[in-house]
Amino acid sequence: MYSTDMNNTIYLTEQDYKRLVDLIQIQRQSNGVPANIGKLGDELKRAVRVPSEEIPANVVTMNSRVLLQDLQGGRELEMTLVYPKDADINSRKISVFAPVGTAIIGCKEGDVVEWPVPSGTIKYKVVKVTFQPEATGDYTL
Repeated sequence: MYSTDMNNTIYLTEQDYKRLVDLIQIQRQSNGVPANIGKLGDELKRAVRVPSEEIPANVVTMNSRVLLQDLQGGRELEMTLVYPKDADINSRKISVFAPVGTAIIGCKEGDVVEWPVPSGTIKYKVVKVTFQPEATGDYTL
């Protein structure tokens, strides 16, 4: 599982939803559906879609900067959730197609997310959305 419990509601802007569905369609046409993209599709199916102007400021949207806390070790990590073409690990820009990206999209501050890794499962808490484009009035990022 990549996200919080499947009963937790996640929120997406209508624009993020459309862009992500389009990206998944392109992936499917080009080279099938890797497992992580299938998981993203599952997350999109259960998401509540809202207009960009109405998304709460504490929800992780595309191009949001997020502070996460590792619940096993306590370490904190700040990252920006981006589209695959903008991903850059050195700048802490993580693709929504990466397991952590799929896990946090649509989550809100306080949510706990988990995803499998070779050594077990990683659990992070979404501590704070430190930047969200929609909260600043930017509905086009």
